[in-house]
Amino acid sequence: MTFCTTALQNRRILIVEDDYLIAQIVTDFLEDAGATIIAQISSVDEAVAYIQEHSATIDYAVVDLNLHGKRSYPVADALTDKGITFIFATGYGGGALDMPYGNHPRCEKPFTQDRLIAALAALNG
Repeated sequence: MTFCTTALQNRRILIVEDDYLIAQIVTDFLEDAGATIIAQISSVDEAVAYIQEHSATIDYAVVDLNLHGKRSYPVADALTDKGITFIFATGYGGGALDMPYGNHPRCEKPFTQDRLIAALAALNG
């Protein structure tokens, strides 16, 4: 299925997800919507380092809450520090997010292509 929207056309998106198959599905969903996936990263430390070095190339990020058993809050902090908008992708409800992350935009797994794209498109306001 191809989602028809221009909201993500040519947007450069970083995917931070430790499950390879989910990362591939997210990539396919977003590329079908016209986005460019600039990297798929599976660990907190690697993601933080990538953000520090390449922040100017990132428009949005999709960040899994749990990466190899570690919360991805350092990734969220690095993105926030660089002014990069992101959503948490998580199988947990909003109550699983610690403060101050509890009210941060998220897309709960399992998600459809429409829901993921709508969540990212909503970041533009």
